[in-house]
Amino acid sequence: MIKLSAFIAGLLFGIGLLLAGMTNPVKVLAFLDVAGAWDPSLALVMIGAIGIAVGPLAWARQQSRSLLGRPMQLPIKRELDTRLIGGSLVFGVGWGLAGICPGPAVAILLTGRWQGIVFMLAMLTGMCLFTVLQARRNQ
Repeated sequence: MIKLSAFIAGLLFGIGLLLAGMTNPVKVLAFLDVAGAWDPSLALVMIGAIGIAVGPLAWARQQSRSLLGRPMQLPIKRELDTRLIGGSLVFGVGWGLAGICPGPAVAILLTGRWQGIVFMLAMLTGMCLFTVLQARRNQ
């Protein structure tokens, strides 16, 4: 049941990204082009997503178990550190250069476009690099 619910949630998320046009890198880059032909639609998608998530997140904070009976796992760390800021900067620069972030990248990958394949390879390389650096840090 857990895998089915994860599949359904991912499917809904992907359909939402497709319907909102967020799998189109040109549209995403137009959002980032605040000095040119700025397209605010990505901001509207983000605001809508935040608005939808506020209620369930408030409910989840008061629960010890998920709807499927698993322990609730919400982030507890609230302070900013150099790792969070550095990771955010790397993510933002990559997003700005490619016009793709991880969610839409999966949807783009399923279309077979080369940009999705390149992005996913770069993202997986970054994840592997992080794993290696984290292992070295913990030694």
